[in-house]
Amino acid sequence: MTSILQEIILAEPRGFCAGVDRAIEIVERALAKYGSPVYVRHEIVHNTYVVDNLKSRGAIFIEDLADVPPGATLVFSAHGVPKSVEAEAERRGFTVFDATCPLVSKVHVEVAKLHKEGFEFIMIGHKGHPEVEGTMGQLLDGIYLVEDVADVAHVNPKQTERLAVVTQTTLSVDDAAHITEAVVARFPSIRRPKMQDICYATQNRQDAVKVLSAEVDLVIVVGSPSSSNSNRLRDVAQRYGAQSYMIDSAEELQTAWFEGKTRVGLTAGASAPDILVQQVITRLRALGAVSVRTLDGVEETIKFPLPKGLK
Repeated sequence: MTSILQEIILAEPRGFCAGVDRAIEIVERALAKYGSPVYVRHEIVHNTYVVDNLKSRGAIFIEDLADVPPGATLVFSAHGVPKSVEAEAERRGFTVFDATCPLVSKVHVEVAKLHKEGFEFIMIGHKGHPEVEGTMGQLLDGIYLVEDVADVAHVNPKQTERLAVVTQTTLSVDDAAHITEAVVARFPSIRRPKMQDICYATQNRQDAVKVLSAEVDLVIVVGSPSSSNSNRLRDVAQRYGAQSYMIDSAEELQTAWFEGKTRVGLTAGASAPDILVQQVITRLRALGAVSVRTLDGVEETIKFPLPKGLK
């Protein structure tokens, strides 16, 4: 069967969010002000292209602060860090710029505030993800991770009178709601956030993919394997009936995916730059697509301020 690919339909919004824009700009400005190298704890955002680009300009990505020399400039990634890492960086005397997404910082502030009031926490998120490690690392104890509904039955807080739920900001909106229902069923008096912790960009991109999936035969998500929000976009597309693949770059596209497909949907995770989307469009045109159309969607105008010293 030959390809009958006709149209590329772009989700709106897609790609970089305000938190990612800010994090990358912090590293770029630190390099411009202090020169190379600038050390970054963990990948600044979970995207191979972005990380490789910053490496080529003098950023060095590390996991352990012991790998950072005295007097160096250090940037914390957009995912946030545990209190212990903040304390170690201060103790070692680094010049530190915190690129934690302000929406993640908001969760940290809420955890600290409620902890002072005697609350314990159930956190919904993915074990090992740096954002989860950062949020759970705001406290020495009293915060319990659940990854799915089954985990809820095994949580044993010290008390249930003062219990609150927080979530990783890049989860599937639907999955988080489902797990939260199970948490509330077991702990009916648990305190929920005033506004959900799932970030606006994660929600907007998932909502856009739900609309996109109904219009196309196949959805391509541009995003790196380590990107939680990109993985969730692929999951959402599949849940809403569209075959879906996630790719790190246009080179990963496989011709066989498009056999018999007329319309292909295209989106990108919040950490994926637009240049990668444009490269995918070029490749899809080479495979026969003749037109590109963008769906109507939410226009994002949020911009987060830079830290003092880099403005």
